[in-house]
Parts: sequence; C-alpha cells; structure tokens
Amino acid sequence: MHRILATAALALMSTSALAQPAPSGAATAPQVTYIHAAHLLDQPGKAPRGPSTIVVTDGKVSEVRDGTLPAPAGAKVVELGDRFVLPGLTDLHVHLFADGDPMKARLEATTRDREDAAFIAAEHAKETVEAGFTTVRDLGGPPRGIRALRDAVERGDVEGPTIVNAGEMISVSGGHGDNNGVNEESFDAFHPHDYNNVCNGADDCRRAVREQIRLGAQVIKFAATGGVLSNVAGGLGQQMTSEEMKAVIDTAHSFGRKVAAHSHAAAGTSAAVAQGVDSIEHGTFLDDATVKAMVAHGTWLVPTMMAPVAALAQARAGALPPASIAKAEQAAAAMKASHKLAIRSGVKIAFGTDTGVSRHGLNAQEFALMVEAGMTPMQAIVAATTGAADLLGRSDSVGRIAPGMPADIIAVSGDPLTDVSRLEHVDFVMKRGHVVKTAP
Repeated sequence: MHRILATAALALMSTSALAQPAPSGAATAPQVTYIHAAHLLDQPGKAPRGPSTIVVTDGKVSEVRDGTLPAPAGAKVVELGDRFVLPGLTDLHVHLFADGDPMKARLEATTRDREDAAFIAAEHAKETVEAGFTTVRDLGGPPRGIRALRDAVERGDVEGPTIVNAGEMISVSGGHGDNNGVNEESFDAFHPHDYNNVCNGADDCRRAVREQIRLGAQVIKFAATGGVLSNVAGGLGQQMTSEEMKAVIDTAHSFGRKVAAHSHAAAGTSAAVAQGVDSIEHGTFLDDATVKAMVAHGTWLVPTMMAPVAALAQARAGALPPASIAKAEQAAAAMKASHKLAIRSGVKIAFGTDTGVSRHGLNAQEFALMVEAGMTPMQAIVAATTGAADLLGRSDSVGRIAPGMPADIIAVSGDPLTDVSRLEHVDFVMKRGHVVKTAP
C-alpha cells in the first residue's frame, strides 16, 4: 500500500512539474497567415471588394485590407490568384448520421452498431466542410452521437464543420418523428429508450424538450406535420396540437434554445408561427395568410428545396416505403410555387438542404434552386452566410470575414454573383485558420 501511495505521489509531482507555466521568454509566437484575394465578398449583402489581403492570426481574422500586401517574415502566405473569396457557408438543415441512400440504410440497419454510424457521420462531416460549409445545424440524429461528433470537431480530432445540434426531433406518438412502420422487435431495437423524444400533451412535450437538452441539444426541432420519409400514410397535415407546440417552444426558449419546426401543411406552419417558432423547415404548402403571418412574426423559412427532388427520385425508384410515394409527389409538386410566394412576399430566407435525404457534399446545389425560385445570387449567398448567422444567433462568429471573427473562408473559380452554381465547386476551404482544402 505504501509503495502504491508513493508511486501515486511521484506521479502527481511529475504532473505538477509538467504543468508549470513556461518562462515568459518562451511564449509561442502567433501563427499568422496572409491570404491574397483578387475578389473578396467579406460582408455578404454589400458590394464585393477588389484585390484584398486577409490577415489571419491564431485562427481569427485580424485585418482585412485593400491591395495585395507583402507578408512579414515568418508569416504563411496563401495565394488564391484570380479566385473569388467569401465567408464559409452555413447549411441550417443537415442530418450527418443519415446516408442520403435510404435503400442502403434499410439493408444495412440490422448490421450496424451505433459505433459504425459514428464513423460514417464523421466522414459525412469531412465531405461537408470540404464542400465549403464550415457551419451546419444538424436537425435530427442520435443525440449522444451528434453531441460527441460536435465536440470532436470542436477539439480538432475530426475534420468537419462547426455543428449546432438538435438531437432527436420531438414528435407525437405515431407522428413523423416516431419510429413507425416497423415490427415489434424492430421498434425496440431501432428506437433506443434513452432518446425520449416522443410526447403526447403539453406537459409531456415539455419533458421531451428537457430530455433533448439533457442529452446536449443546442437547438430544438419538432414535427408540426407529417413528413415525406416517415412510413405513415396519413399525409402531410398537422400532427402536433397548438398547445403541444407552445409547450415545446416556450420550454426551449426558457433554456435559451431556438426552435425549428418541420412543417409541410399550411395549417401546421400557421400554428407553429403563431406560437413563436424561430424557423419553419420545408414550408412546402404555403398560402397568402401563412406567409403574411411569417412576415409579421419575423419567422424564418429554411426551404430545403433539394429534399423533395431527392425524395421523389428515391420514391419512384422504389427506395422508399409505399406510404412515402404519394407524399413525395405532393411535396415536389407544391414546393416551387410555395417558395416563390414566400420570397416574393418578403419572408426571411435562410439556407438549408436537408442533406442526408440527398448525398452529403452536394449541399451547394441548393443555390441554383433558390435562384430559380426568385432570389438573386447575392440573396442566396446572404441566406447561407449573414442570414444563417442571424437565425443561429451567432452573427459574432459566423457568416462574415471581419476582424475578430473566426477565419472561416472559402474560394471558388469565377464569380458566384453572376453564376451561383460556381459555389458547387469550392477550390479552397479554411476553417478557423486551418486549411482544410487547398486550391489546385
């Protein structure tokens, strides 16, 4: 026993010695990088700048200056030639634990453990940041898994975007976020009880929100209506009552969390807006009254235009359950007109794709659909930068290239303000001062 205590004491003394601060003269020099850009959109929504120099010090932007300035001795230099430089993009609706291939996911569901899913999600995170999306909001996945991935990215153990996570979507029994359409054995196997996301009645829905926050959720998502991918033939109408929505929203807000509502039918959207939801995800069936309410309440719309297109293709290919086919047809048919109405009416639009329904790394294909629906390329870029930052409540750290901001920076060939599809091919990505992808 004495030998064990002596060994422990020695270990503690060694640790203490290692923990002593280094002499002041041995302080680590700051890591400085000079980025030379021919075209710079540092503040989306404002006119781009000409030749500019971005100075990055220890992962943050320290200066943005006109002209191509020479770098001091010891500084790294990134020459981006004639490329167009802009802030890292934000996707406000992804599912990093989903494959984008429902048939494959169903076939492999019985052979995958949670640990398998974690490694797959990490690869999806890498694909996402390499596509130029340096921040994402993950709106549905295993709560402990997405929290662990979020923290691993934050520590620098895993390459990926900054993740704002929701955990599991709050749902009523039998609703879009419940585990439905499977046999008795599979229900228990595929729906771990520690998720606790299903609720019925206002008090139970308050409990469900607190459970997700306990598991690490930074934002709360709930299903106001039915969904395309759930194996329930009940359509896309309202599923959660107004009283249940209010309980979810008020509880989340009391914990400082913003709330996103999965919603297709106008009735569900109107009810969520009336109860103070922060964003509507999808908004597939909008009408004049609902759009006016969204404008009046300042509610954001995250259109996810890629999702109905992907879901319809999967349904027609037989990759989705039969209950999903009619819903996919309806959603795809209504989406474009609804989103055009919202854009034309002045609803605040933020960028999101529902990636995980579609394949990861293709997020930027959403831009062309937004422009087709009536947005200018600049408006679409704002939706994925400063607009997204506003909805997240992170305007001090996301969406701009400015002194004091984390150095999340991307570059593309050509002018995305003329051709927004240029954002589908990102040549250079820097995440918090670390180069993730180098321009060829």
